Amino acid sequence: MVPSRQLWFSGAWDGRSVIDHDGPTPLYVQVADTIEARIQAGDLLPNRPIPSENQLVQEYGIARGTARKSIQLLRERRLVVTVVGRGTYVATPTDDQA
Repeated sequence: MVPSRQLWFSGAWDGRSVIDHDGPTPLYVQVADTIEARIQAGDLLPNRPIPSENQLVQEYGIARGTARKSIQLLRERRLVVTVVGRGTYVATPTDDQA
């Protein structure tokens, strides 16, 4: 039996989030959930950048397309906004989200 490949996020956030490469939850959802948890914990602040696609690829051992899909899911959740040519930033909470 092959052990499942798991990576711990290596950034400053002290939450112990695991990315399970062999689990039933898609990788892009796991990465998006981890970034969402970092936003909720205050590790990633409004109007500040989230890790780039390249950083996500290196930190989580995922493909670039998976990183892109994670960011798209965060946009759909209205947690981040992407500025073309500049990066992706944590969205400012609106009154209806508070």
